[in-house]
Amino acid sequence: MEFLRKLFGLGPKVNYKELVANGAKILDVRSEGEFASGHISGSVNIPVDQITKRMPEVLKLQEPLIVCCKSGMRASMAMAQIKKAGVKEIYNAGGWTKLK
Repeated sequence: MEFLRKLFGLGPKVNYKELVANGAKILDVRSEGEFASGHISGSVNIPVDQITKRMPEVLKLQEPLIVCCKSGMRASMAMAQIKKAGVKEIYNAGGWTKLK
């Protein structure tokens, strides 16, 4: 399991509920269709293939930022781009259903 956490950039276990309670924003990077079929209330949907183009919107979400998708793979790709833009406190929650 630890290997998978490192592979997907999940890092150490994080209390996402506490982060959200303290103001963290959830960024769901699944497609618009996937998001429409179910998502975390209050989360923001910016599909991973639009992250670069919509980076000003991402940066307005402020830190900390929790990124999710279906499995964690797209969240990991999005995180790399977002970190490159200067966001330091960012977490890969993996699949969005884990945040429910």
